[in-house]
Amino acid sequence: MGWSQGYNDETGHAELQVRCTGCGISRRNPLPDYCQRCGSPLEVELDYSEDLQAERLFDGCITDLWKYGSLYPVALRHSADLSLGEGGTPLIRISKTAQQIGVKEAWCKCDHLNPSGSFKDRSAAVGVAWARERGYPGVICASSGNAAGAAATYAARAGLPAYVVVSFRAPKSKLGVAVAHGARVFSVAGDFSRAFAAAREAAAEVGLANVTTTYVNCYAYEGNKSVAYELYEQMEVVPEWVVVPVGSGPLLYGVWKGFRELRKFGLVDRIPRLLAVQPEGCAPIARAFAAGEEVKPWSRADTVVSGLDDPLQGYERDGTLTLVAVRESGGAALAVPDTEILKAGRVLAHEEGMFVEPAAAASVAGVAAARRLGYIDGSEAVVCLLTGHGLKYQGGGDQTELETVGDEVELVRAIEKDLSKDA
Repeated sequence: MGWSQGYNDETGHAELQVRCTGCGISRRNPLPDYCQRCGSPLEVELDYSEDLQAERLFDGCITDLWKYGSLYPVALRHSADLSLGEGGTPLIRISKTAQQIGVKEAWCKCDHLNPSGSFKDRSAAVGVAWARERGYPGVICASSGNAAGAAATYAARAGLPAYVVVSFRAPKSKLGVAVAHGARVFSVAGDFSRAFAAAREAAAEVGLANVTTTYVNCYAYEGNKSVAYELYEQMEVVPEWVVVPVGSGPLLYGVWKGFRELRKFGLVDRIPRLLAVQPEGCAPIARAFAAGEEVKPWSRADTVVSGLDDPLQGYERDGTLTLVAVRESGGAALAVPDTEILKAGRVLAHEEGMFVEPAAAASVAGVAAARRLGYIDGSEAVVCLLTGHGLKYQGGGDQTELETVGDEVELVRAIEKDLSKDA
């Protein structure tokens, strides 16, 4: 049951069809990166077998995201011993907060309760399983904090070395999760886009699997579809809106793709409208939506919401793909001031007992803003994705020691030396 692909007799790997979301060219098993022709993100096209019994798969009994393992581009035998119970997170109704933000019904999907404390576990678990299946010697990712912890967590489970590249803006309290799991963390000057470029260069030079949670690894971000699968089973109806905090947007895209698959399986007849929420100080996707344009890089991030301060410099097509999902769902993208995001976080903690980081609270702040702008009607049901735990924003982890590197060459040499030492 699941997807049907041919296997290469020499490697034992599935022959996966991957399509460029920009120019449409298809290739078999490309390395995780962007299209060599046009630079757009790639997407796995799984050919689901005719014996996929969707009614039995979606039976209402959720365990973890590997319940849907037959819908990811990795063989289950490579993932069975990696799971820490990621996915299957609670869906909690927030009645008091719903009144304050102006809607009749609101729920929170509590992905801050994943093993490493964020939604990034969904793509990291699938990405690391894929990397181990393909025989990579280790994994690397750029991160603003949460992805670092997720990648290091599952790399540790898989017995693979993990390397993380962060900007100097990344909260050290978040990076403590990665360090605790044995990852080597390198800091570079500049913003997240600078860290992203360095990790991408190092992955290509050293031969590591890049599991950065942008769209750069099309195999890994398939794990984000599990949010849609779980919402379907938890609600038994499709909500009018799903609200997603967005940096580059693969989580939102995964929700959209997951609901599209559910419709293909004949389980739902519509897709929820998607609301992408960004902080005002770094909002390239929201700006493009408001102007009716393609996404352009943000010149300078200026927000305390570090989990969403992604200016998309050099990979703005990530944002363009996110807007495809937003627009085709009939949704919207908007920017919210930091003050409103921080206020929403306090409301969730005080009124609902949910302690989340500012990036997660952006979803709730986004609903209030969308009500004022007329995007969301007060009678509509909304689901807010809570993406990261608030504990990782607290003190105690700020003494984490980081290795500072000045350029890609220095980073590559450090990784090569480390790998040769462990060989």
